[in-house]
Amino acid sequence: MCAYVLVADDDPKNAELVKRYLDREGHDVRVVHDGRAAIDEVRREKPDLLVLDVMMPRVDGLDVCRVLRRESDVPVLMLTARSTADDLLLGFDLGADDYLTKPYDPRELMARIKAILQRTKKTEDQKVQVGALTIDHLKHEVHMAGRRIECTPVEFKILATLAANPDRVYTRGQLLEQARGIDGFITERTVDVHVSNLRKKLEEQPRRPKYLLTVYGVGYKVTNGAQS
Repeated sequence: MCAYVLVADDDPKNAELVKRYLDREGHDVRVVHDGRAAIDEVRREKPDLLVLDVMMPRVDGLDVCRVLRRESDVPVLMLTARSTADDLLLGFDLGADDYLTKPYDPRELMARIKAILQRTKKTEDQKVQVGALTIDHLKHEVHMAGRRIECTPVEFKILATLAANPDRVYTRGQLLEQARGIDGFITERTVDVHVSNLRKKLEEQPRRPKYLLTVYGVGYKVTNGAQS
């Protein structure tokens, strides 16, 4: 399961250790070193998980969790040197999904992260709707404004990955990893070809797309069609 994980920790060595383990698991990882930056990144990029140190400058982890829970359901795993029952209960009361005290075994942290991602991932039997675009995972169907769109398995996987997190930019490499299990011969170049084919099927004007957009120098994203 490839996920975008945001690590917020003011200790560079600890943050780098967590990042290294997450990289090894195949996740897309971003590191920030204060609470204000963590809030901004969650609002901007909508990560799949936030690994959040409690003791941080500017805005501490508890306040980060308090702010985010008013506006986001991003899963939060808190890291802290505090280990009293009151501290743990406060973290859970603020909306943390899990709590790990320092020092910890990095392997336990990875196991906790894996468990949270498995609990909170979008189930494959639901419909995802972004503007006029609807993806039905159970029926493996795509509709645009009520019109059935025929997609190849790779096209469906790429589109479903993008639509699961609207406005989040995915690199070609990330889309490649998602589709590789379907087509072992897919490359970053053929990701571009699949996206081009999807635009021909989805967009009224494929050369001026409204839903499936290119972020030049980075990759692709799906929007609700109202931004272009």
